[in-house]
Amino acid sequence: MRYVRLFIRLFRINIVLIRHGLEEVLFEISYFRPIRFLLFLLPWHWFRKEEITHGVRIRYVLEDLGPIFVKFGQTLSTRRDLFPEEIADELAKLQDQVPAFPGEVAKQLVEQALQKSVNETFGEFGIEPLASASIAQVHPAKLHEGTDVVVKVLRPGVEKDVRQDLELLHVMASIMHRYWKDAQLLQPREIVQEFERVVLDELDLLREAANASQLRRNFENSPDLYVPEVYFDLCRRNVMVIERIHGIPVSDRAALERHGINLKKLSERGCIIFFTQVFRHNFFHGDMHPGNIFVSYENPEDPKYIGVDFGVIGTLTTSDKRYLAENLLAFFNRDYRRVAELHLESGWVPPDVRVEEFESAIRTVCEPVFQRPLSEISFGNLLVRLFQTTRRFNMKVQPQLVLLEKTMLSIEGLARQLDPSLNLWDMAKPFMERWMSEQVGVRALALGIRKQLPRMAERLPEIPDLVYTSMKKFEQNNDMLEQQNQEFKALRNEVRKSNRAITVILILALAGALAGMWYL
Repeated sequence: MRYVRLFIRLFRINIVLIRHGLEEVLFEISYFRPIRFLLFLLPWHWFRKEEITHGVRIRYVLEDLGPIFVKFGQTLSTRRDLFPEEIADELAKLQDQVPAFPGEVAKQLVEQALQKSVNETFGEFGIEPLASASIAQVHPAKLHEGTDVVVKVLRPGVEKDVRQDLELLHVMASIMHRYWKDAQLLQPREIVQEFERVVLDELDLLREAANASQLRRNFENSPDLYVPEVYFDLCRRNVMVIERIHGIPVSDRAALERHGINLKKLSERGCIIFFTQVFRHNFFHGDMHPGNIFVSYENPEDPKYIGVDFGVIGTLTTSDKRYLAENLLAFFNRDYRRVAELHLESGWVPPDVRVEEFESAIRTVCEPVFQRPLSEISFGNLLVRLFQTTRRFNMKVQPQLVLLEKTMLSIEGLARQLDPSLNLWDMAKPFMERWMSEQVGVRALALGIRKQLPRMAERLPEIPDLVYTSMKKFEQNNDMLEQQNQEFKALRNEVRKSNRAITVILILALAGALAGMWYL
């Protein structure tokens, strides 16, 4: 039954491709290329109108295929250096312009979740949504005391659709693992598992509310980022109420320029926020596409970001963070030898790889990047070349770092749009150096002591009692040792007496034996 459902889903995907005029994708698959000529024999292909651009068709396909595919398009929308502008513009609409579901349905879902009517809960509730995304949509509302809020509501039936597509991805990953020679390097099954965890987390708005609260606490009174307040008493698994913010979408460059926003400072602050989240808080926003980022217009010369949509949050283990920081710092210092050694130490490449050869390959790819502005660098092409190079050394993709890599690409795409001259490396290096100093050396020792001080202070009143108890135990141990020594001495004396008696007996026995022999 499972495979029947998956086959039906694949069939529907193909139908969607055909309906929107992208059946060419099917004939690009190697198995179908020999019959590509059939494309020109399809009747609907003869009369299709060409007014709709490829970008619009791709967007329509992703919208029709559901949340998983929409999120894929959102990620691609940040990579304007990899796609024609027309396609990138259409993919950007997936960030907050996904077709909405009826407002009356959203109202019913809110009332069911809160167990009372929206009139009892809110002073006002807007039926028309402010924005609609792949997983949920938001409606404007106002609390009875007058506070402006937004109400986020999960799409009806979204969990069923997501789980169905995830099941399909698991099957495709298993097929890739079995039949594709590079699967051991890409680890498709592990990547799908990580993606599944992230997407399923987005379906729980209580988790998102907790993420928003933690992020707000991390950036409290920060000049860089503002996180709106969450109203936990009005949050449920499929409904979340959060403070309404007012700002300019970070992707609307024209509006930013009209308000006189300092774009250079804004782009720098975007990088500062990212590296602060990763290396200082170890709690980073994992879905930083432009639809989730706004800019406050209150102080144009000192612009501040406003974040929304906290369903995807990433963290790193201490070892992953350490290796990442050391690798990036080595890259910034152009110490390719150290980069190669770190990859070997972490187990990301097999132990039989020659360090010198791996070092040379990394240098060939990365050396041209440094000391150049972003406008002259395609990080997408750089990543492709790096993958092609490291694949020769059987380097494995690290699933736990996929979300971080996706976020870094989003930040780079955002920085490119705001200030193409920004040097991302220069922004990141101080964070790497500070983090490394906090892990080793005198600074690390001082931080460790400071971290343990509350625990030491808590145990301080117990120290006299602990000292008295220890001394008492020491005295008891001494008494016990003295007693054991006395017993040992007595035992030793008994052994000596026994040895003397045995010696006398043996001498007498020997004398008797000799006397007997003499008598004979």
